[in-house]
Amino acid sequence: MGRAGISDPADRGRDDTRYGPPRASSARWRGLSIFQWLIVGAVVASAAALVRPEPYLVAPLLATAAAAAFLAISAWRVLLVIASASPTVAPIRDDADLPPYTILVALHDEAEVMEQLVGRLARIDYPADRLQGLLVLEAHDHPTIAAAMAARRPAWLEVFVAPPGEPRTKPRALNCALPHVTGDLLTVYDAEDEPHPLQLREAAAHFSADTGGRLACLQAPLRIRRGRVGPDASPFLDRQFAAEYASLFETTLPGMARLGLPFPLGGTSNHFRVDVLRAVGGWDAFNVTEDADLGFRLWTGGWRLGVISRPTWESPPGCHSDWLPQRTRWLKGYMQTWGVHTRRPWRLGVRGVFALTMTVGAGVVSAAVHGPSLAWVTATVLVAAMAGLTPGTPTLALTVLILGAGSAWLSCAIGARRAGVPYGLTDMVTAPAYWGLQSLAAAHAAWRLVREPFAWDKTRHRRDAPMAGAVAHAMLDETAPNRLSAGHAAAPQPVA
Repeated sequence: MGRAGISDPADRGRDDTRYGPPRASSARWRGLSIFQWLIVGAVVASAAALVRPEPYLVAPLLATAAAAAFLAISAWRVLLVIASASPTVAPIRDDADLPPYTILVALHDEAEVMEQLVGRLARIDYPADRLQGLLVLEAHDHPTIAAAMAARRPAWLEVFVAPPGEPRTKPRALNCALPHVTGDLLTVYDAEDEPHPLQLREAAAHFSADTGGRLACLQAPLRIRRGRVGPDASPFLDRQFAAEYASLFETTLPGMARLGLPFPLGGTSNHFRVDVLRAVGGWDAFNVTEDADLGFRLWTGGWRLGVISRPTWESPPGCHSDWLPQRTRWLKGYMQTWGVHTRRPWRLGVRGVFALTMTVGAGVVSAAVHGPSLAWVTATVLVAAMAGLTPGTPTLALTVLILGAGSAWLSCAIGARRAGVPYGLTDMVTAPAYWGLQSLAAAHAAWRLVREPFAWDKTRHRRDAPMAGAVAHAMLDETAPNRLSAGHAAAPQPVA
């Protein structure tokens, strides 16, 4: 322990930068591999064929192939909804059987929410003598350091200041803290998180029940609370964001875990085996969605991913000026992850490549085409209406449109019901406008990937409104010794 209760790397004689860029890292992405050049060549050849004097020979084939791909994605969404219907629940373990656990929270410019965060972490139900917590801060971020030192922290929660260095990203800060972790298991939280008090106990139970010994990471569901009120609020974005998260964390990831496939981890509430995390080199400090990359890197190493049921509640970003940086970073990191893992895709195996394509690849492509597709459909209908004509409706295109939107609505609706967030007819009708905004973020992400590939687009976090009394009491009641039961989780407060 350094002065004033701050952990100093020099105090322990450990190298905080030992976890450098993994072998497959965004930092080492200095051009396309032979495989990637072949893909680019195929795309260019297809585009060139369309501008030939006889495009009608090629265009129908390409259109049919694109339609088949989007129909496959629609069928995949439905399959995940079905596969995710029966979650695996492990019984909560007694205190005597619980392993040492470490909580890492990487923070930057978060003085405003520090007291709120510490209060939420203090409510975690886990034996204090087997719990270690590190608030990982940047050396130059004096306001956040001061706020952390002033907060009434439990004895197990320390302030750790990462040494100066580049890049200034969350995964680099986590790597700096990793040599000082004392737990057998580890979880990562963010500044705005409110984890379920029993989440660590459930994760420990799942790891203990893993008879094969290949389970490396568990993902908890992220659920979106009530949005903010005031001039920086956006009820439309808040509701759509909540439904999007519900689709991802309540249907997509549980379904993929049930099918034994890898998936991109969420940026928070991942629970790791520390020995495995160290063996794979920690996080990629140069990937701005280090979570997505790590999920597939663990799979490449022969490890398995799973999910748990007890959630972490978060607040939506809010207005468009806050939503756009978050989504830009997400998509830029997906582009980085796709570029890294498709250099040598055979390392993932057939199942891994399929999972990467249906999550990271499909996510980037969908975000890129939503806006132009919506604009094209709208323009076609308006021009036809003004000209007094009936717009042409090719059967295949109409089928793709209906099934694509229907499968997305189904995934959001089922996920929202499981997460306890609202998703009604109005949300379904306005969803295409939200999907169109994704194209703006995708274009911004592509530009940022070229100009500033390792820059971290920070999301501003603000204090949340207190949870409803009934919800708070439900959470506290479940932590009582006579109420420890598997599979029961308190419902989140709905999005406004």
